[in-house]
Amino acid sequence: MPSRPVAKGDHVVLVDGSSYIFRAFHALPPLTRPSDGLPVGAVSGFCNMLWKLLRDAGWVDPTHLAVIFDKSETTFRKEVYADYKANRSEPPDDLIPQFPLIRNATRAFSIPALEQGGYEADDLIATYARLASEAGAETTIVGSDKDLFQLIGGGVTMLDPMKDKRIGPDEVFEKFGVGPDKMIDLQALAGDSVDNVPGVPGIGAKTAAQLLEEYGDLETLLERAHEIKQPKRRENLIANAELARISKRLVTLDQHMTLDVPLADLAVEDPNPTRLVAFLKAMEFNTLTRRVAEATGVDIATVTPDAEMMSAKRTSGSAPAPSGDLDAEPDSPASRADEIDQLERTAATAEGPTPQALAEKLRAEAAAAPVDRSTYDVVRTAEGLAEWVAAAREQGHVAFGFETSSIDPMRAEIVGVALSVAPGVAAYVPLGHLSAGGDLLSEGGAGPVEGQIPTPEALTLLSDLFGDESILKIGHNLKQALTLLAERGHRAAPYDDVLLMSYVLDSGLGGQGVDELARRHLGHALITTDEVTGTGRGRLPLEQAPIDKVAPYAAERADVALRLWRLFRQRLVAERMTTVYETLERPMPATLSIMERRGIAIDRAMLSRLSGELAQRMGALEADIHVMAGEPFNLGSPKQLGDILFGKMGLPGAKKTKTGAWGTAANVLEELAAGGHDLPRRILEWRQLSKLKSTYADALPTYLHPETRRVHTNFQLAATTTGRLSSTEPNIQNIPIRTEEGRKIRRAFVAEEGTKLISADYSQIELRVLAHMADIPQLRQAFADGLDIHAMTASEMFGVPVEGMPSDVRRRAKAINFGIIYGISAFGLANQLSIGREEAGLYIKTYFERFPGIRDYMEATKAAARADGFVTTIFGRKCHYPLINAKNPAERANYERAAINAPIQGSAADIIRRAMVRMEAALADAGLSAQMLLQVHDELVFEVPDAEIKATIPVVVRVMEQAPLPALSLSVPLKVDARAATNWDEAH
Repeated sequence: MPSRPVAKGDHVVLVDGSSYIFRAFHALPPLTRPSDGLPVGAVSGFCNMLWKLLRDAGWVDPTHLAVIFDKSETTFRKEVYADYKANRSEPPDDLIPQFPLIRNATRAFSIPALEQGGYEADDLIATYARLASEAGAETTIVGSDKDLFQLIGGGVTMLDPMKDKRIGPDEVFEKFGVGPDKMIDLQALAGDSVDNVPGVPGIGAKTAAQLLEEYGDLETLLERAHEIKQPKRRENLIANAELARISKRLVTLDQHMTLDVPLADLAVEDPNPTRLVAFLKAMEFNTLTRRVAEATGVDIATVTPDAEMMSAKRTSGSAPAPSGDLDAEPDSPASRADEIDQLERTAATAEGPTPQALAEKLRAEAAAAPVDRSTYDVVRTAEGLAEWVAAAREQGHVAFGFETSSIDPMRAEIVGVALSVAPGVAAYVPLGHLSAGGDLLSEGGAGPVEGQIPTPEALTLLSDLFGDESILKIGHNLKQALTLLAERGHRAAPYDDVLLMSYVLDSGLGGQGVDELARRHLGHALITTDEVTGTGRGRLPLEQAPIDKVAPYAAERADVALRLWRLFRQRLVAERMTTVYETLERPMPATLSIMERRGIAIDRAMLSRLSGELAQRMGALEADIHVMAGEPFNLGSPKQLGDILFGKMGLPGAKKTKTGAWGTAANVLEELAAGGHDLPRRILEWRQLSKLKSTYADALPTYLHPETRRVHTNFQLAATTTGRLSSTEPNIQNIPIRTEEGRKIRRAFVAEEGTKLISADYSQIELRVLAHMADIPQLRQAFADGLDIHAMTASEMFGVPVEGMPSDVRRRAKAINFGIIYGISAFGLANQLSIGREEAGLYIKTYFERFPGIRDYMEATKAAARADGFVTTIFGRKCHYPLINAKNPAERANYERAAINAPIQGSAADIIRRAMVRMEAALADAGLSAQMLLQVHDELVFEVPDAEIKATIPVVVRVMEQAPLPALSLSVPLKVDARAATNWDEAH
C-alpha cells in the first residue's frame, strides 16, 4: 500500500464493510456462479455497491480510503459483559464462503481491507476518524449503523449509501432527539436487542432522549434518579444503574486503539482496472464486468480471469465462521476453505443433540416468554407511525401483516397493518375501519371510524420502510402482502417468510398456518377470526369489527411471526437447511405475486357453449343410468346411489361409513367398474362431466377481475409435502388433459390479440429424475441418446424390437413407467390397462427384473424413511412421513408409496421452481417482453407478442433445461418441449 501522512484538507473515507456485507446478502436473491455453483450473491451485491459508491456518490475524491471489517473472534467487550452479542445467530451457510471473496473483491478495487483482532470494525473506524480529525482532515464514514453516530461532528460525517444521504449532527438529532455527543448515553439507557446490550428495562430511545434533555448526561441522571416522578421509571433506573454503566462501556467505541495499519497507509492507490476486471470476470459478474470495462477502457477479451478465483472451492454448511485470519496465505496453518471444511467435518461427526432434540430445545426457549396482548399499541397518528418506522430502522427488521376486506389481494381494501419490532413489542395501525353497518360508498352510510391515518399517508411512511433494503421484512404468507403492495405501487424487499421457513423445516409434520405454528412451537393459542368478527348471521366484515378487537388480533400475529422467525432462522442453520430455503422457497412469493397479478384471458363464449354441451351429455347419461337402475334417483346423492348399488343391486364390496350410509367414493366405484359393472362406470363418467361443468365451464367466468377482465389464480405455497405448487380460485392444476372435455376447458384459456401463448413442458421429467437418482444405466443411456423411452422399456421387458413396435405394447410400457413412480399396485395397473390382476402383477415383476436398480432404490428409500421419518430431494428438501411405521398395513403401505415418490416428484418440483426464479431476469436480459403467467405441474405458460415468439422460445427452453445448474449436474439431460398457439390447449 502507498503511504502518505494525512494533512489538513485531506479527505479520509472509511467504509463499514460489515454493513455492506449484511445489506448485500439480504437485499438480493441467492446467486451462484454458473460454472461451479459457488455462492456469490453477497460478493455481487458488495461489488455493485462499492462501484456505485466510487463512481456515482458525487462527493470529493478521497485521499485516504479503506473498507473496515469485523474479525470473527472475541473482543474486549466480552470481558465487560459475557452475554454481549450472545443472541446473534451464526452466519447463513451460503454467506460463510463469501467472506474471503469479499476481502479479495475489496483489494481488487485497489482498496485496503482492514480488520484487527480483539476489536470490532467500529473501533477501527473510530480510531482512524479521530486521527484524521486531529490532522485537520475531513472524514466520511460510509454506513448507517447508529453505533457510529457518536463519532459525528468535528469534521466527521456519515453517508448512507442506500439513500445517498449525508448524516450530520442535525440528522442525528432529528432521528433520536439528541446530538451525537449524547448518543452513547442514549444507547446505554435504551440498550440494543441486536447486540444484547441490556440497557435499562422499560427505557426506550424516545424516553432516553427526554431524560437526557432534562438531566444532561447518564451519570447525572443516575445520581438524581430518585427525583423522577414516574414510579416504575424511577425504580428501574435505581435498580439498574450498574447495568446502564456496563451498557455504556459496551456501546462506547475505542478511539485510541493501537493500529496494525497506520492511517498514512490508507493513501489512495492508483487503481488497476485490469486487475478489477480480471476479478469480476472470474466471479462471472458479466453485467458489472462490462460496466467497469467500458468506464475504464479495458478490453474484456484481453483480460484473463483471476485463476485463484476460478478455482475457489465451494463451501457451505452450518458451521460458525472460524476465528483467525480470513485471508490466510495458502501455506499458513489453515486457509479459510480448509478451516470451513474441517469445521463441517467436525460438525458432521461430533456428538451433540440431534436436529429433533435441538428443535425441541429451541421451541422451549421460544415459548418461555409468554405473549402479553396488553402491551400492544394502537397507532392513530402519522407521528406515532413514524416512531414505529424509526424503531424498525433501529432494529434492522420488522414483522408485519395487513388486515384486509377480502382474501383476494387483487380486490381487497387495506383495513389496517400490524407491526412488530421485537418479541412483545407490536402495534396495530387502523386505516380503513368503518362503523358497523357503514360503507364508504353507500349513501347515508355510517362512514369511516374517526382516529385513523389516511391510507395514502400511511402507505407513504410504510413504503420507505418496506422498500429500505437494509431492513429485513418478516411475515407469514407474504405473497398476499406483496401483491397488495404492488397493486398500490409499493414493494417490500428483502423479506423472510415464516410460512416457507417452517415448510422447509417441517413439511409433512403439520399445517403451516400461523395459528397452528403458534400452538406447535410457542404453545400459544392466537385470537381467532371468529372471536373478532362473530359467527353466523351476526358475523361482521373485518372492516366493521371494533378496532379494540382487531388490534390485539392483528398485532399478536405480527408478534408471533417475529418470534417464529427467531426460532426458525436458528433451526435453518442448525439443521443445514438454509440453502434450501434461500434458493427454493424465499424467492417464490415475489415470483408468484408477479404471475398472479398478470392473470390470463379466457373465452367466455366458448365456456358458455361448453357448459351447454356438458349439460346435454349429463342429461343423456342420467337417463341411461336411471334405466339401468330400474328407477329414477338423485345421482348427486351418495345415500340414494348406495341404496341402488348395494341395497337393490347387491354389488360386491359394500362397506358402510361412520354415518351408516353405503360408501360410494371414487375408489369404490372404480373398483366396481374394473370388475365389469357398467352402472358404476357410468356414474364415474357423470361425476367427471358434472365437475367440469360446475368447477370450470360455469365457474371460470365468475373469476374475471372487473378491471383487468382476466382470471387471476392464487398459487399456494407450502400446500403439498413434496414442494409442488397448487392453485385455488380457480384451481388450474386439476384440469384433466387426457379427455376431450378437459382439453376444451384449456382451449378457453386464450392469448390477447397480438400475442400467443407459449407452453413449455418438461418431457418425462420424473422418469429422468428417477434414472438419475436410482442410477439406472439403461434409462440413462436411452435419455442420453434421445430414444423413445417407452418403446425402449417395452423392448427391454417384452423382447419386442423398437422398430415397428405395436402401439398397445408401447402403451403398456408407458403405463408401467409412470405407474412405478407412484408405487402402482397390480390392481391399479390392471384397472388402467383393462387386464387381469395376475397379468398386471407379472408385468411389474418383469419390470423389476429388467431394472433391478429401481427396486433397490425403492427399498433403500423406504428403509431411510422408516429410520429417519423423512426422505430428501436431490436439492436437499425434506419430505416428512411421520406415520410411515404405522401398524395398519394399508396405512403403512400408503405412506411407503408416498415416500418412494416424494424424492422424485419433489426434485422435479424443485427444478421447475429454480427455472421460475431465474426466468424473469433471463427474459429481461434478452430484451424480451414475454410474461410468465401459469405454472401447472411440469409446465410453464407464457404470453408473448407475436413478433417475439421465435426469440423467446430458445430462452425459455435454455433456462428450464439448465435449471438444476449450477447446484448440481444431472446424469440425465432434461428436455423441454415448447410451442406457441392462440390458446393453451393447442400450445401444449
